[in-house]
Amino acid sequence: MSREKERPSWAPPILQGDRMEHGLRLLELDVRRRLDGLLQGNHLGLVPGPGSEPGEARVYQPGDDVRRMDWAVTARTTEPHIRETVADRELETWLVADLSASLDFGTAACEKRDLVVAATAAIAHLTGGGGNRIGAVIATGEKTNRVPARGGLAHARGLVRKVAEMPRAPEGTRGDLRDALEQLRRPPRRRGLAVVISDFLGDIDWQRPLRGLSTRHELIAIEVLDPRDVDLPEVGTVVLSDPESGRQREVHASALLRREFAAAAAEHRSRVATAIRGAGAGHLVLRTDSDWIADTVRFVVARKRRWSGGGVA
Repeated sequence: MSREKERPSWAPPILQGDRMEHGLRLLELDVRRRLDGLLQGNHLGLVPGPGSEPGEARVYQPGDDVRRMDWAVTARTTEPHIRETVADRELETWLVADLSASLDFGTAACEKRDLVVAATAAIAHLTGGGGNRIGAVIATGEKTNRVPARGGLAHARGLVRKVAEMPRAPEGTRGDLRDALEQLRRPPRRRGLAVVISDFLGDIDWQRPLRGLSTRHELIAIEVLDPRDVDLPEVGTVVLSDPESGRQREVHASALLRREFAAAAAEHRSRVATAIRGAGAGHLVLRTDSDWIADTVRFVVARKRRWSGGGVA
């Protein structure tokens, strides 16, 4: 009870046991209350293109996608221009929700798993309405559930519930993000938005299928982190456990070990960011010790500014 009282107001609600139903209602209300108004009119705030119809040409801005360069206008004006595109009337969104054992962990306001559910709810809200559809591949390493893409509020609520109620994988079960991405790639789906939610820990063997998704879809990668993923506290002797292998090791958290751990974690995160950027994906980082909705708002606003020619905030 004391831990619940200490939870900050921005933390995702508790989604366990008899708190599941109440928590899902609170999550939906929080998402609607704090995200409404970002995408009035259409879904261009989150998915600014490309659509199927050509739009206006405008001067190239740093950070624009060079694949949208309009070479005819560029040659005529001798100044780089890109061609805006009009978004499709209906958007099909697919989520890859990684719920492998490494996400059943959290040392701050929530578990990383809770942020996967919260991010799913936010994406469902931001892309909902107007005949849009959303589906998902939910993977734990032990099993994979596929939710077909459909429209409507009832379906979106059901999808969020499926992610929240997905059984936890037994300790020692390795996740396979690469396989989950491949399941989304094949068979090819209608062009739209693909969102990958994971902590991206472990081997970076998912680069190729991620790049494959980006050739057909607008792509967003949501990286979920806990403070202990990036640094060790000064706690003396501690038992470190790998939930995806079941291995444990008792170590002394000396200053040298903490520095080496932090350096290795920073190097891994840099490689993850490079791989995501190389795939042409938007990169949103959500942390268990940070206001996840505020971080999402900043990400969406930055995308709107970028695609409207205002640069990246």
